[in-house]
Amino acid sequence: MSLKSIALRDFVIVRELDLELMDGFTALTGETGAGKSILVGALQLVLGARSDAGVVREGAGRCEISAEFDSPARLAPWLEHAGLEPGDILLLRRTVDAQGKSRAWINGSAVTVTQLKDIGSQLVDIHGQHAWQSLTRPDAVRGLLDSYAGVSTDLLSLRWQEWRMAQKILAQAKDARGSLERDRERLAWQIGELGKLAPGEQEWEELNAQHGRLSNIQDLRDAVQTAVDALREADDNALTLLSRAIHALEKQAHIEPQFKELAEVLNTALAQMDDAVHSLRAYARDAELDPLRLAELDERLAQWISLARRYRQAPAELPELLKSWKAELHALDEAADLVQLERNENQAKAAYLKEASQVSCLRSQAAPLLANAITQAMQGLGMQGGRFEVVLAPAEQPAQHGLEQAEFLVAGHGGSTPRPVGKVASGGELSRIALAIAVTTSELGQAQTLVFDEVDSGVGGAVAETVGRLMRQLGQDRQVMAVTHLPQVAAFANQHLVVSKRSEQGTTLSSVEHVTGKLRVTEIARMLGGERLSGATLAHATEMLGQSPEDAM
Repeated sequence: MSLKSIALRDFVIVRELDLELMDGFTALTGETGAGKSILVGALQLVLGARSDAGVVREGAGRCEISAEFDSPARLAPWLEHAGLEPGDILLLRRTVDAQGKSRAWINGSAVTVTQLKDIGSQLVDIHGQHAWQSLTRPDAVRGLLDSYAGVSTDLLSLRWQEWRMAQKILAQAKDARGSLERDRERLAWQIGELGKLAPGEQEWEELNAQHGRLSNIQDLRDAVQTAVDALREADDNALTLLSRAIHALEKQAHIEPQFKELAEVLNTALAQMDDAVHSLRAYARDAELDPLRLAELDERLAQWISLARRYRQAPAELPELLKSWKAELHALDEAADLVQLERNENQAKAAYLKEASQVSCLRSQAAPLLANAITQAMQGLGMQGGRFEVVLAPAEQPAQHGLEQAEFLVAGHGGSTPRPVGKVASGGELSRIALAIAVTTSELGQAQTLVFDEVDSGVGGAVAETVGRLMRQLGQDRQVMAVTHLPQVAAFANQHLVVSKRSEQGTTLSSVEHVTGKLRVTEIARMLGGERLSGATLAHATEMLGQSPEDAM
């Protein structure tokens, strides 16, 4: 089974409810207005449906709904991807406060409502009492056919978007040919101007460094000479004084061994000072005044500054500006290449048509199979001789969903001409058709729990008994829950839940009770004949349940 239990707190007119559910087929019955569909609404909410403050019981601060499911192994990857710990049990919980604020959890971890809806669609499949209305919508018809055919339109949708984008780019290029050419000429001229300068990546920094050295060459030479004098050439230069210090320490090292280590440190310093003197003299030899080079640098820097001012950029940003202009020109060249753009559009169109043709083929193969399966289901629902057709007609133009439109046609009885579902007059027929489709397609999904919310509306008599058998049959390998007003359907249930309401201190409250034995007979009898129970209705109810009158009484 899948849904093990559901708990409600302060939901609509339910103060508190804890409901354990069984395998097989569960019927949910009760008087009109007792709140049978409230349980379905609560289940939809905990599975990610939209919420508002209206679901909170009057006078309560918030409502809370939790549903416990067996956790199928196929959901383990989804749970891991969502950062949730897989396990044997899956606990979905949702709260809505009096201000309409909603929060959701899976196995105790906070999740988004979108995540709740995503996992909920894989756990439960709900068929509503107005399911037939969706059968008039082209998108719903197409979606149902695609599900039956096992068709995924994700790739088709992607190919469509790629084709549309290629069409848009081509159209924009054709419309903008004049302005594109003007932009191209402007960029080409700007690139030519800046290209004459040919600014290097780190050239601005290097130019400034060289210019600074040449502009201050005499000060640099004077600084070198002062340093050389202090280190070696003056009468009391550093090298002479350091040598004298080393000699004094070495002379007494035989008395104080520590002097030997200090003398070695000073010898190292002496060698480094000597190297520094050689480097300074070499710098002085190379540091010659070069007026020509200084003039070249002045001119080069002036060019940088002039272009930077013209294009309102910092000089250091000119190399990047040139690069961006070249990239923009390349993009304009591509945009102006109508031949290539037309080639791209044709390729995108061909890719779309190829995928669309494959989808069309699968739909064409599935359409008669789906039609035959639903036709067979209709025969047992009081529509003997009725016929269901799935018609595929070419769309006026290619679309994101493919090359064809799908429509359901139905003939309610033999000899009649199939007509669009939306034009079938009888509400009972519409409900039975929706039920036939629900039964036929219920095995397509992976959800182990199927919920039917009064899909048997407009059905009665022998047809109602057939509906009950179908529900029981579905319950052999799925968990089935059905909100029903038909005793013939409820009689086939493995588990029978009765919803009732009562008034308590001026407040209407709803409750749910699991009925068996005499209580169940009484409920079936009420469904047969109303509140006034007679021996005949009790006997009939007992017969429907397959019990003896003695057991019933």
